[in-house]
Amino acid sequence: MIIERVGEVAYKLEVPYELAKVHNVFHVSMIRHYVADPSHVIPPQPLETNPDLTYDEEPVTILDWKEKVLRNKTVSLVKVLWRNHSAEDATWETEDWLRDLYPRLFYNY
Repeated sequence: MIIERVGEVAYKLEVPYELAKVHNVFHVSMIRHYVADPSHVIPPQPLETNPDLTYDEEPVTILDWKEKVLRNKTVSLVKVLWRNHSAEDATWETEDWLRDLYPRLFYNY
């Protein structure tokens, strides 16, 4: 989706999270009209629900880190991408809490 026009011949596009590292401003010659094709449909991922119709949240990856300075201490926070949620729904959680519950997220750090 086009977010805004940048100059005479460029547009800023909204790109999906998977393409977040791609520069989102394109020259007008690079933008093509999308022609719908049934083979482009991605099947939805099944959502496993509990008997009471709730589901368990599962973190996928850590998107960002920051430290919050309080009066007498500093708290390390991590921005977490959750399964079945988009990047816009990512939440800031304390690193200690997340490390205790999901140590696998920190193996590469």
